[in-house]
Amino acid sequence: MNMLKQPHPYPGRLFVVEGIDGSGKSTQLDLLRKWLVSEGYSVFYTEWNSSPLVKQTTRKGKKRNLLTPTTFSIMHATDFADRLANMIIPPLEAGMIVMSDRYAFTAFARDVSRGVHPDWVRNLYSFAVKPDIAFYFKVSIDVSIKRIRIGRGKLKFYEAGMDLGLSEDSTTSFKIFQGRVLKEYDRLATEYGLTVVDGSGPIDKQQELVREVVRKALIDYDKHHQPMGLERFQKET
Repeated sequence: MNMLKQPHPYPGRLFVVEGIDGSGKSTQLDLLRKWLVSEGYSVFYTEWNSSPLVKQTTRKGKKRNLLTPTTFSIMHATDFADRLANMIIPPLEAGMIVMSDRYAFTAFARDVSRGVHPDWVRNLYSFAVKPDIAFYFKVSIDVSIKRIRIGRGKLKFYEAGMDLGLSEDSTTSFKIFQGRVLKEYDRLATEYGLTVVDGSGPIDKQQELVREVVRKALIDYDKHHQPMGLERFQKET
Protein backbone atom coordinates (compact mmCIF):
# COMPACT_ATOMS: atom_id res chain seq x y z
CA MET A 1 0.00 0.00 0.00
CA ASN A 2 1.31 3.46 -0.92
CA MET A 3 1.09 5.51 2.29
CA LEU A 4 1.73 8.75 0.40
CA LYS A 5 -1.74 8.51 -1.10
CA GLN A 6 -3.72 8.57 2.16
CA PRO A 7 -3.77 10.83 5.27
CA HIS A 8 -1.60 9.70 8.15
CA PRO A 9 -3.32 8.61 11.41
CA TYR A 10 -1.23 10.65 13.87
CA PRO A 11 -2.38 13.61 16.01
CA GLY A 12 0.58 15.77 14.96
CA ARG A 13 1.08 17.63 11.68
CA LEU A 14 3.75 17.07 9.03
CA PHE A 15 4.86 20.00 6.89
CA VAL A 16 7.57 19.54 4.27
CA VAL A 17 9.30 21.75 1.71
CA GLU A 18 10.63 20.75 -1.70
CA GLY A 19 12.34 22.41 -4.65
CA ILE A 20 15.54 22.42 -6.68
CA ASP A 21 18.74 23.68 -5.10
CA GLY A 22 18.61 27.44 -4.57
CA SER A 23 14.82 27.56 -4.48
CA GLY A 24 14.74 29.26 -1.07
CA LYS A 25 12.78 26.44 0.57
CA SER A 26 15.09 26.18 3.61
CA THR A 27 14.75 29.90 4.30
CA GLN A 28 10.97 29.68 4.17
CA LEU A 29 10.88 26.60 6.41
CA ASP A 30 13.09 28.32 8.98
CA LEU A 31 10.84 31.40 8.99
CA LEU A 32 7.79 29.19 9.37
CA ARG A 33 9.40 27.26 12.24
CA LYS A 34 10.27 30.45 14.13
CA TRP A 35 6.74 31.77 13.64
CA LEU A 36 5.10 28.57 14.86
CA VAL A 37 7.33 28.45 17.94
CA SER A 38 6.48 32.09 18.70
CA GLU A 39 2.79 31.14 18.44
CA GLY A 40 3.26 28.47 21.09
CA TYR A 41 3.41 25.35 18.95
CA SER A 42 5.73 22.44 19.71
CA VAL A 43 7.91 21.91 16.64
CA PHE A 44 10.42 19.24 15.62
CA TYR A 45 12.76 19.77 12.65
CA THR A 46 14.51 17.23 10.40
CA GLU A 47 16.37 17.44 7.10
CA TRP A 48 17.33 15.28 4.14
CA ASN A 49 20.37 13.00 4.38
CA SER A 50 21.04 13.65 8.06
CA SER A 51 20.65 10.22 9.68
CA PRO A 52 23.80 9.22 11.61
CA LEU A 53 23.12 5.66 10.46
CA VAL A 54 24.32 6.26 6.89
CA LYS A 55 25.60 9.85 6.78
CA GLN A 56 29.29 8.94 6.99
CA THR A 57 28.94 6.15 4.44
CA THR A 58 27.17 8.43 1.98
CA ARG A 59 29.83 11.10 2.48
CA LYS A 60 32.65 8.64 1.78
CA GLY A 61 30.85 7.28 -1.28
CA LYS A 62 30.40 10.78 -2.68
CA LYS A 63 34.02 11.76 -1.99
CA ARG A 64 35.33 8.71 -3.88
CA ASN A 65 32.62 8.90 -6.56
CA LEU A 66 31.61 5.30 -5.85
CA LEU A 67 27.83 5.71 -5.86
CA THR A 68 25.80 4.63 -8.89
CA PRO A 69 22.35 6.22 -9.30
CA THR A 70 20.69 3.10 -7.86
CA THR A 71 23.13 2.91 -4.93
CA PHE A 72 22.56 6.61 -4.30
CA SER A 73 18.82 5.96 -4.21
CA ILE A 74 19.11 3.05 -1.78
CA MET A 75 21.44 5.00 0.56
CA HIS A 76 19.04 7.95 0.72
CA ALA A 77 16.08 5.61 1.23
CA THR A 78 17.92 4.03 4.17
CA ASP A 79 18.56 7.47 5.62
CA PHE A 80 14.91 8.39 5.14
CA ALA A 81 13.63 5.15 6.70
CA ASP A 82 15.77 5.71 9.80
CA ARG A 83 14.60 9.29 10.21
CA LEU A 84 10.98 8.40 9.54
CA ALA A 85 11.04 5.71 12.23
CA ASN A 86 12.97 7.72 14.82
CA MET A 87 12.57 11.43 14.03
CA ILE A 88 9.27 11.87 12.19
CA ILE A 89 6.63 9.36 13.31
CA PRO A 90 7.43 9.49 17.09
CA PRO A 91 6.91 13.28 17.36
CA LEU A 92 3.83 12.99 15.15
CA GLU A 93 2.50 10.38 17.56
CA ALA A 94 3.34 12.78 20.38
CA GLY A 95 1.15 15.43 18.76
CA MET A 96 3.94 17.75 17.59
CA ILE A 97 4.37 19.65 14.36
CA VAL A 98 7.15 18.02 12.35
CA MET A 99 8.92 20.14 9.74
CA SER A 100 11.05 18.39 7.12
CA ASP A 101 13.49 20.09 4.77
CA ARG A 102 12.98 17.73 1.80
CA TYR A 103 10.99 14.52 1.87
CA ALA A 104 10.43 11.45 -0.33
CA PHE A 105 9.58 13.73 -3.27
CA THR A 106 13.25 14.73 -3.41
CA ALA A 107 14.12 11.12 -4.24
CA PHE A 108 11.32 10.93 -6.81
CA ALA A 109 12.71 14.01 -8.58
CA ARG A 110 16.46 13.45 -8.26
CA ASP A 111 16.67 9.68 -8.67
CA VAL A 112 14.46 9.63 -11.74
CA SER A 113 16.55 12.47 -13.19
CA ARG A 114 19.58 10.22 -12.70
CA GLY A 115 17.93 7.44 -14.70
CA VAL A 116 16.30 5.33 -11.99
CA HIS A 117 12.86 4.01 -12.96
CA PRO A 118 10.08 6.12 -11.38
CA ASP A 119 8.01 3.09 -10.35
CA TRP A 120 11.00 1.53 -8.62
CA VAL A 121 11.70 4.68 -6.60
CA ARG A 122 8.06 5.09 -5.61
CA ASN A 123 7.91 1.49 -4.47
CA LEU A 124 11.11 1.99 -2.47
CA TYR A 125 9.46 4.84 -0.53
CA SER A 126 5.98 3.29 -0.32
CA PHE A 127 6.26 3.26 3.49
CA ALA A 128 6.49 7.07 3.70
CA VAL A 129 3.54 8.75 5.42
CA LYS A 130 1.68 11.49 3.60
CA PRO A 131 2.55 15.06 4.68
CA ASP A 132 -0.30 17.32 5.75
CA ILE A 133 1.24 19.96 3.49
CA ALA A 134 4.06 19.62 0.97
CA PHE A 135 5.24 22.98 -0.35
CA TYR A 136 7.05 23.09 -3.69
CA PHE A 137 9.06 26.30 -4.14
CA LYS A 138 9.42 26.73 -7.87
CA VAL A 139 12.20 28.84 -9.41
CA SER A 140 13.95 28.97 -12.76
CA ILE A 141 17.38 27.41 -13.27
CA ASP A 142 18.94 30.86 -13.68
CA VAL A 143 17.55 32.06 -10.36
CA SER A 144 18.77 28.87 -8.71
CA ILE A 145 22.34 29.29 -10.00
CA LYS A 146 22.45 32.97 -9.06
CA ARG A 147 21.39 32.28 -5.48
CA ILE A 148 23.81 29.40 -5.03
CA ARG A 149 26.75 31.46 -6.26
CA ILE A 150 25.82 34.37 -4.04
CA GLY A 151 25.46 32.03 -1.07
CA ARG A 152 28.58 29.86 -1.37
CA GLY A 153 30.37 30.74 -4.57
CA LYS A 154 30.40 27.47 -6.51
CA LEU A 155 28.24 24.55 -7.55
CA LYS A 156 28.63 21.20 -5.79
CA PHE A 157 29.65 18.12 -7.79
CA TYR A 158 26.49 16.08 -7.28
CA GLU A 159 23.98 18.93 -7.34
CA ALA A 160 25.41 19.78 -10.76
CA GLY A 161 25.01 16.17 -11.88
CA MET A 162 28.71 15.92 -12.71
CA ASP A 163 28.63 12.20 -11.87
CA LEU A 164 26.39 11.63 -14.90
CA GLY A 165 28.86 12.89 -17.50
CA LEU A 166 26.40 15.42 -18.90
CA SER A 167 29.11 18.04 -19.48
CA GLU A 168 32.63 18.81 -18.33
CA ASP A 169 31.46 22.32 -17.48
CA SER A 170 29.74 22.42 -14.07
CA THR A 171 27.34 25.23 -15.01
CA THR A 172 26.20 23.48 -18.17
CA SER A 173 25.86 20.18 -16.31
CA PHE A 174 23.89 21.89 -13.54
CA LYS A 175 21.45 23.40 -16.03
CA ILE A 176 20.86 20.05 -17.72
CA PHE A 177 20.52 18.02 -14.54
CA GLN A 178 18.51 20.50 -12.49
CA GLY A 179 16.35 21.12 -15.54
CA ARG A 180 15.44 17.44 -15.42
CA VAL A 181 14.75 17.68 -11.69
CA LEU A 182 12.55 20.72 -12.24
CA LYS A 183 10.44 18.83 -14.79
CA GLU A 184 10.02 15.94 -12.36
CA TYR A 185 8.89 18.33 -9.61
CA ASP A 186 6.30 19.79 -11.96
CA ARG A 187 4.95 16.27 -12.51
CA LEU A 188 4.99 15.54 -8.79
CA ALA A 189 3.04 18.71 -8.05
CA THR A 190 0.15 17.28 -10.07
CA GLU A 191 0.57 13.66 -8.99
CA TYR A 192 0.75 14.34 -5.24
CA GLY A 193 -0.99 17.69 -4.94
CA LEU A 194 2.03 19.70 -3.84
CA THR A 195 1.32 23.32 -2.89
CA VAL A 196 3.23 25.35 -5.47
CA VAL A 197 4.82 28.63 -4.35
CA ASP A 198 6.59 31.10 -6.65
CA GLY A 199 10.05 30.92 -5.09
CA SER A 200 11.30 33.90 -7.08
CA GLY A 201 8.96 36.36 -5.33
CA PRO A 202 9.73 38.52 -2.28
CA ILE A 203 10.61 36.45 0.78
CA ASP A 204 7.99 38.12 2.97
CA LYS A 205 5.23 37.56 0.41
CA GLN A 206 6.13 33.90 0.10
CA GLN A 207 6.03 33.55 3.87
CA GLU A 208 2.62 35.20 4.05
CA LEU A 209 1.27 32.60 1.61
CA VAL A 210 2.94 29.74 3.50
CA ARG A 211 1.48 30.87 6.83
CA GLU A 212 -1.98 31.24 5.32
CA VAL A 213 -1.89 27.65 4.07
CA VAL A 214 -0.52 26.36 7.39
CA ARG A 215 -3.16 28.21 9.42
CA LYS A 216 -5.87 26.32 7.55
CA ALA A 217 -4.15 23.02 8.28
CA LEU A 218 -4.08 23.88 12.00
CA ILE A 219 -7.74 24.85 12.42
CA ASP A 220 -8.64 21.62 14.18
CA TYR A 221 -5.23 21.17 15.86
CA ASP A 222 -4.96 21.65 19.63
CA LYS A 223 -1.54 23.12 20.37
CA HIS A 224 -2.21 22.97 24.11
CA HIS A 225 -2.77 19.21 24.10
CA GLN A 226 0.30 17.49 25.51
CA PRO A 227 0.29 13.80 24.57
CA MET A 228 2.51 11.20 26.22
CA GLY A 229 6.16 11.39 25.23
CA LEU A 230 6.10 15.02 24.12
CA GLU A 231 8.80 16.07 26.60
CA ARG A 232 11.42 13.90 24.85
CA PHE A 233 11.13 15.79 21.60
CA GLN A 234 10.64 19.26 23.07
CA LYS A 235 14.18 19.05 24.41
CA GLU A 236 15.51 18.55 20.86
CA THR A 237 13.80 21.57 19.26
